[in-house]
Amino acid sequence: MKYVLIFLVLLLATLTASAHGISDADKQGILDGGNWEYLKLGAAHMLTGYDHLLFLFGVMFFLTRFTDIVKFITAFTLGHCVTLIFATLLRIKADYYLVDAVIAMTVCYKAFDNLDGFKKYIGVAPPNLLGAVTLFGLIHGFGLSTRLQQLPLGQEGLVLRILSFNLGVEVGQIVALSGMWILLAGWRRTASFMKFSKVANAALMCAGVLLLLMQLHGYQHTRFSDEFPINKDEHFQIHEAMEDNRDIGTEDGDDKEMKATDNLLPKQ
Repeated sequence: MKYVLIFLVLLLATLTASAHGISDADKQGILDGGNWEYLKLGAAHMLTGYDHLLFLFGVMFFLTRFTDIVKFITAFTLGHCVTLIFATLLRIKADYYLVDAVIAMTVCYKAFDNLDGFKKYIGVAPPNLLGAVTLFGLIHGFGLSTRLQQLPLGQEGLVLRILSFNLGVEVGQIVALSGMWILLAGWRRTASFMKFSKVANAALMCAGVLLLLMQLHGYQHTRFSDEFPINKDEHFQIHEAMEDNRDIGTEDGDDKEMKATDNLLPKQ
């Protein structure tokens, strides 16, 4: 049980360690390195994508047969491949905060399903899980596409770059799923699995809610930035710094961030 809790804590720690965005350094690396850099970035994006990892952890939680794992993960993979590839090719865009907010809701949904919430609290049978996982795969793929479209894709070799990124995502997913499978397989052999499974899924739901609130907060700040007591340029810099997982970088920038944070606090 303690290893599962450590795993969840590490996942939640990435909420502050990574904003699930694409930094300027990554963008420059893409320009310099080409398709290989797209592949590496796709793998890194999945392995640091706490929303994707939490959802996959929820899907894997009660799956014991290898055939079931293959079936559900294949459905999820096909779903996110479709929207990742075609949304990027067709330049279909949406506000990535809102897309990630929906992805956070998929984490809540899976935790609620694992807690048998449909029968206990709504009095209905849960929706078909294979269909739900496929649908959520489409949503997660769209989220990946919104991030990929932040890169300088250009037109020459576009399909190969998208496929390279997608292949990297699959490599990262295999690594993540392997770790989850080993973790869960070991935990299921202990007497604490059923006893603490509810606690783990309740924590998973809380993580989903936290992610949802964070994404809605980001959307509100970027969409309605003029309504906040922060200069628009300063506000943009702060969120860009959060997205890139870096400091603003200058003493003046640090002072502005501190002042901006102070302005958000209620006056005494």
